Amino acid sequence: MGGWTGQFLRVNLSKGVCSKEKLDPTIARDFIGGRGLASKILYNETDPKVDPLSPQNKILFATGPLTGTGATAGSRYMTVTKSPLTGAIASSNMGGYFPAEMKFAGYDLIIVEGKSEKPVYLWINNDQVEIRCAEHIWGKTVWEVEDLLKAETDEEAKFASIGPAGEKLVRFACVINDKHRGGRSGVGAVMGSKNLKAIAVRGTKGLKVARKDAFLEVVMAAMAKLKAAPVTGQGLPTYGTPIVVNIINAHGFFPTRNFQEGVFATANKISGETMRETTLIRNKACFGCPIACSRVTEVKEGPFKGVGEGPEYEALWSLGADCGIDNLEAVTKANYLCNELGMDPISVGATLACAMEMYEKGIISESDVGRSLNFGDPEALVEMTEKAGRREGFGNVLAEGALRVAQKYGHPEFFMGVKGQEFPAYDGRGAQGMALNYATSNRGACHVRGYTIAPEVFGIPLKMDPFTTEGKAAIDKAFQDITAIVDSSGLCLFLTFGIGMEEILPMLEAATGAGYNMENLLKAGERIWNLERLFNIREGFTAADDTLPKRILEEPIPAGPAQGKVARLSEMLPEYYRLRGWDEQGVPTNEKLRELGLA
Repeated sequence: MGGWTGQFLRVNLSKGVCSKEKLDPTIARDFIGGRGLASKILYNETDPKVDPLSPQNKILFATGPLTGTGATAGSRYMTVTKSPLTGAIASSNMGGYFPAEMKFAGYDLIIVEGKSEKPVYLWINNDQVEIRCAEHIWGKTVWEVEDLLKAETDEEAKFASIGPAGEKLVRFACVINDKHRGGRSGVGAVMGSKNLKAIAVRGTKGLKVARKDAFLEVVMAAMAKLKAAPVTGQGLPTYGTPIVVNIINAHGFFPTRNFQEGVFATANKISGETMRETTLIRNKACFGCPIACSRVTEVKEGPFKGVGEGPEYEALWSLGADCGIDNLEAVTKANYLCNELGMDPISVGATLACAMEMYEKGIISESDVGRSLNFGDPEALVEMTEKAGRREGFGNVLAEGALRVAQKYGHPEFFMGVKGQEFPAYDGRGAQGMALNYATSNRGACHVRGYTIAPEVFGIPLKMDPFTTEGKAAIDKAFQDITAIVDSSGLCLFLTFGIGMEEILPMLEAATGAGYNMENLLKAGERIWNLERLFNIREGFTAADDTLPKRILEEPIPAGPAQGKVARLSEMLPEYYRLRGWDEQGVPTNEKLRELGLA
């Protein structure tokens, strides 16, 4: 078979030992790679109830069979572990150039287990693997680490590392690769708990596909279709993800001031259009991507001066509208800090918004924070972002995430999220499919496990009324299963704005020669989703966790196009369970598990 290298690396930090193992081709085929393969291994190799920050937890870095092959936007990998933020399975998706380099070095995935006594980093140079001292870079930012390690390893090396946030076990710390590519769910804290500062990799090996001519043909066809599609050919290349700011705000479910409102009056000040006119320097693409949706930006003067990548749409919302802030320079600076310190900007902004609401309601005092903490304060945003990343002052409280902050002050109702993870930038009261997706997501509240905003707003692949519940259970299940396939294959999810399974299937089959057809590939996506569900059930999650905050279920959006709407979860959840083949308690039936080969 092609696509996969057929080899993975196991690193035991407690023993200081690295070993290479063969990939089981049957498991690779059934779980594809990336998210699916890593979830299967994590499920098999970790005990239930393991403390996410203990040496017994494992963290896996997993590419897909299309990563690095030249497949259109085949640039992704997953970091999979048990989340210190949620206690559920964490699978954090990142792009850039590190994933392809890892494949070029000859590894489908890296399993890290145990804990080093002292800070270390992993240096992979094709077949040569070393565990090296990292005491001299401990405490350094992600940006500093990459520059320093290039001099120690190879100027062409690529890096995945943690910043001070990961070292200090901030619960929403990221693993960052290529200085700016990070994900969610606190995987950086797990890496920090193992005293692993970075993975540096240099790969010069080639990759093989099963049927080269057929592969090139389907890749070129997919490329042409992407360039012709409005979103992937025009919208994202021109404005990046920030183009969504004004669109979602106009629909009335752009969460504002910790979801107290659905419209941000000055949203245009933090929009993609404004970014293009003010801070944008150029576009930037991940490996093999024709879309180039990333933004390289610069704030040229003032207190928030800096240069870097982003912010993306989600960061513009969380650090902006959710905190009532329309100062683009401050939001951009806070986003840079998230990248440097190694934090998820969605959780940073959402946690701060939760604290701001409690501050304005008199629950948190100025003496608690050490300063005022009002919505709309750009200086507070930047100061608290840095303090959270370093666990300094009130930042030590924020570093625990919004749920624990709300619980600490006796008001868990101000936490806006699911299963301990903060909501992203869509109010489920105005988009019923997204509400259901949030409630049922295996990693906690997440928009990229079933992006039903595509049909509910953009009409892709069909137009659905965002306010209705009809058909949402079926579309959620379909999107969740397909996303599992995309994540596991090593492709970027943004491709699905321009191509579908009709292009993804032949690309994957031509690369691997594994015998994929539409039926068994869709079954693989469903298998992955159910395995993640089984992981969470094993860890103690139940149907009671498939819910939304009282505000989203009972308090209508006060104004705007979605005025009066609440999330009607109870109308969708039973049908969703039925379509999934689960019982009334959300547990996969024995029949479903036998069908998926999970019994």
